[in-house]
Amino acid sequence: MAELFSNFGNITWQQVVMWVIGATLIILAIKKQMEPTLLLPMGFGAILVNLPLSGAVTQVYEGAEEVGIIDVLFNSGIANELFPLLLFVGIGAMIDFGPLLSNPKLLIFGAAAQFGIFFTLSLAALLGFDITDAASIAIIGAADGPTSIFVANYFDTDYMGAITVAAYSYMALVPIIQPPVIKLLTTKKERRIRMPYKPGNVTKTTRILFPIVITMITGLVSPRSVALIGFLMFGNLIRECGVLDNLSESAQKVLANLVTLLLGITIATKMQADEFLTLDTLMIIALGLVAFIIDTAGGVLFAKLLNLFLKKDKKINPMIGAAGISAFPMSARVVHKLGLEEDNQNFLLMHSIGVNVSGQIASVIAGGLILNLVG
Repeated sequence: MAELFSNFGNITWQQVVMWVIGATLIILAIKKQMEPTLLLPMGFGAILVNLPLSGAVTQVYEGAEEVGIIDVLFNSGIANELFPLLLFVGIGAMIDFGPLLSNPKLLIFGAAAQFGIFFTLSLAALLGFDITDAASIAIIGAADGPTSIFVANYFDTDYMGAITVAAYSYMALVPIIQPPVIKLLTTKKERRIRMPYKPGNVTKTTRILFPIVITMITGLVSPRSVALIGFLMFGNLIRECGVLDNLSESAQKVLANLVTLLLGITIATKMQADEFLTLDTLMIIALGLVAFIIDTAGGVLFAKLLNLFLKKDKKINPMIGAAGISAFPMSARVVHKLGLEEDNQNFLLMHSIGVNVSGQIASVIAGGLILNLVG
């Protein structure tokens, strides 16, 4: 009987804290419905790997190493970037680039909203993080979970767990984080600016050529981002080609959901108490928030800057600049909702969607540039 309960004596307070963190993620997923396909498996995984002598992760028993299944999944799906890239195929299949192709100038807002990445990279380096760790932390600001995981894994950072939790948590918290930042930087008059939507005629040929051309241009400018942008655009090509509808639907639903599920529980191997509960983790979560806020502010302020040079009837509602982060389509919905709160006839959804998908492209390119600059 004593043997049956002997493992209870191996419980540490750090593991108990991780159980609480895991339970919190599960509650957010179920009760608040915040990124449930990711936060629920991540929360359960955090509990799983923090049970004393857990057989789910690699342990040494009586002098012999026993490999845990979660470590097997990590080495098979994350250590080689497979899971994030497969997820990008699903994301690409979900995205309609029509609003962006109708108004290509919206691309500049996606670029402007990546400023927080490079600001946070500098700040993290100043706070004492190694340059590769600083680069991995900065990508949280892209609000793009797969890119964050890809870059963090490429640099083999020890902070994979903290970076992943921060990246996906802030994505889920977009409706809470962005509105105060947007309202702080804009006036009521600016938030009431109307932008009539005049969709251009986007041909099927254009839709098919777009993912191919973007991949080629990005590959020439930022070679290390080819895998990221290539898989994203491959998913979009499946969507737009018109002959692979069944595969497109499978990529959007089955592939994306299954990979997200595996990604969530697998990343938990980097959430073991001895690695996760550190001062550095708290700093990373704080820096991730800084990156997120600066990215939002960068997009808004860039739109305000453009308005200084535009005619009165051509003014841009600066709120759409905030949608330049990669949290698709949550950020676009937040901007649209804020517009309706100020003026119930102000429909900004299509403009903000265009900016939002440009942010998806820009975040991937930014990730590639970080790899080129730091790697």
